[in-house]
Amino acid sequence: MDDRRAEATHSANKAAAAQGGRRQEVFWAFLRLGLSAFGGPVAHLGYFRHEFVTRRQWLNDTAYADLVALCQFLPGPASSQVGVALGLMRAGPWGAALAWLAFTLPSALLLVVFALGAAHVEGPLAQGLVSGLKITAVAIVAHAVWGMARHLCPDKIRAGIALAGVFAVLLINGPLGQIGAILIGSLAGWLLCRQATAPLSEPLAFALSRRSGLIALGLFIALLGLLPLAASNAAWLAVADGFYRSGALVFGGGHVVLPLLEAQVVQSGWVNADAFLTGYGAAQAVPGPLFTFAAYLGALLPDINPLVGALLALLAIFVPGVLLLVGILPFWNSFRQWQGAQALMRGANAAVVGILAAALYHPVWTSAIIGPYEFALALSGFLLLSVWKLPAWAVVIVMALGGLATAF
Repeated sequence: MDDRRAEATHSANKAAAAQGGRRQEVFWAFLRLGLSAFGGPVAHLGYFRHEFVTRRQWLNDTAYADLVALCQFLPGPASSQVGVALGLMRAGPWGAALAWLAFTLPSALLLVVFALGAAHVEGPLAQGLVSGLKITAVAIVAHAVWGMARHLCPDKIRAGIALAGVFAVLLINGPLGQIGAILIGSLAGWLLCRQATAPLSEPLAFALSRRSGLIALGLFIALLGLLPLAASNAAWLAVADGFYRSGALVFGGGHVVLPLLEAQVVQSGWVNADAFLTGYGAAQAVPGPLFTFAAYLGALLPDINPLVGALLALLAIFVPGVLLLVGILPFWNSFRQWQGAQALMRGANAAVVGILAAALYHPVWTSAIIGPYEFALALSGFLLLSVWKLPAWAVVIVMALGGLATAF
């Protein structure tokens, strides 16, 4: 009896040690990526595949492709959601938390430091640097629109849906226009984009029960509905509400969060347009997820300690995507059997292109392009990205130097 008990204790200790080793493995693997993964969400997915499919062999290409498809289907930061799912597969809930923390923290800290330092820099050189970073945003967003349009709007129907999205956003100010564009695009896709779909691959395997998924979905919906009601009671609740809704309603991730955040923080008067675009340009020069731009904005919020604001904004914008991921994973294999699911998302993704194109015009273009020099510099940045294939951080440096040239 004692021998069996000792053997069971030994097995439990061995399993705990193995789990602890996996958690450490997840943390250090994602920290290295958080320090080196430049280039935005599409590039991040390439880094993930090399690290976890090719090098570490945590999963095969088929399972990874399924995971990417799921995270692109959901609102939220797709690359971060893939990272959380990989951490969850490898080391359970703690693995998911450590993957997110390690991948997110480096860029968030860099942007908070930039936010705190930028407020104290003045003079012609500072103005030139700010101008260069704002022009960077034009080049980056234009490149994103062009690339997404080629992949997500390859036919007349989806190009029309994208155009309808542009009109919806420009004619209806604020988040309502963006939500309306996505709803219209989803409906149009469901009705008009039902071409033949690719055969499904093997199902994904996650140790999540349907009960835990329902709890996560219920929490997501509760926060989405209750935070607006509580926002008037305290400044921190208003901040949590604004960033939570931005994270909950952004389809496509990455640059698509720009118009949602602009509607929340610039149109509300929390952050001025120049500071917003300066930070967005700086966000292109750091590794890791673009959603850490929220930490920069949180550090600039009025009447809130900068570090508290940065942490609150960062958590609020990531939480909805994680809740949706955990909520959908137990049901995903069943849902993707539905023939209309992919058609619905074709329309939603086309509408996202329209939303981003509208953001390219306002506030990005209207705030940064004030003369022929700025136009030429933005066009140069676009060509460096699209033709010469320079990484985003290198284009940021070139544009910043171009902006500084205006100070002399």
